[in-house]
Amino acid sequence: MKDKNLKILIIRFSSIGDIVLTSPVIRCLKDQLEGLELHYLTKKSYETVLAGNPHIDKIHYLEKSLSDCITELKKEKFDYVIDLHHNLRTLWIKTKLGIRSRSFDKLNRKKWLLVNFKMNVLPPVHIVDRYLQTVEFLGVKNDSKGLDYFLLKQYDLTELLPASHQRFIAVVIGAQHATKRLPVDKLAELCRNIKGSVVLLGGPEDKERAEEITNAAGIHVLNGCGRFKLDESAFLISKAEKVVTHDTGLMHIAAAFNKPIISVWGNTVPEFGMYPYKADHSQMIQVNGLSCRPCSKIGFNTCPKGHFKCMNLINLNQIIKESNA
Repeated sequence: MKDKNLKILIIRFSSIGDIVLTSPVIRCLKDQLEGLELHYLTKKSYETVLAGNPHIDKIHYLEKSLSDCITELKKEKFDYVIDLHHNLRTLWIKTKLGIRSRSFDKLNRKKWLLVNFKMNVLPPVHIVDRYLQTVEFLGVKNDSKGLDYFLLKQYDLTELLPASHQRFIAVVIGAQHATKRLPVDKLAELCRNIKGSVVLLGGPEDKERAEEITNAAGIHVLNGCGRFKLDESAFLISKAEKVVTHDTGLMHIAAAFNKPIISVWGNTVPEFGMYPYKADHSQMIQVNGLSCRPCSKIGFNTCPKGHFKCMNLINLNQIIKESNA
């Protein structure tokens, strides 16, 4: 790239996993473009995911009105916008800034065909590589170093977990939508059969389910749901011997730390391109051959068919075997 001292804005508003998946774009831009000043626009609620990243010079937050946000962004006089969210709000931002931009192709039509007609015409390309395609025009290439997650501080494991759980398997029980989560009884059976200590991770919304699991599974299972902040949970992921997880943000954080991952898939499918990226020891567990799967590119509160076979028929013994291997 001949241009020097460029000033670039990356846009990705949400969510945890999606933002972590943009980290190779951040790193490759900063490492490969000399003198680059790199800014990032996101929502304030995702500050933790980006605040520790040394490759970002300034983070902007969509807090006030969109017009106020645009007014502030105009002052920065960016050379390019790299739109990795690509919705109506980002279109408005790009239009008002009036500068050169590249947008990520979300492949929504192809995803719609897979969800509604089970026609898989999606390219066999991970979303990270598709994110990186948006910056190829700048001469930027994938450095193949995988994902990044930068902790805000180095935590003390002995302060976060009791002596009985200094070595543990992390089981991430949360996910934004219920159809991406194993039922409580299956999670309890899984945890009951894992050898050694288990730490359950999730948000405050998962705390009640986690209590049911710990009560049914035994004292070797510790409920960490709602107890730890996101950055602390990320630190615990980095210290776990293995990570059992649904298709959720902590799965991608586990990939960033290159942990052995056992990912469990319900209504969503890895073919959407958001499986653990460059995770050397990753196992994906799913029910193949269901005519109703995938039923959504995101998820539902309840199974649209009522049977929830994508999780009720999951091979729990396989997950237990991989967890104890």
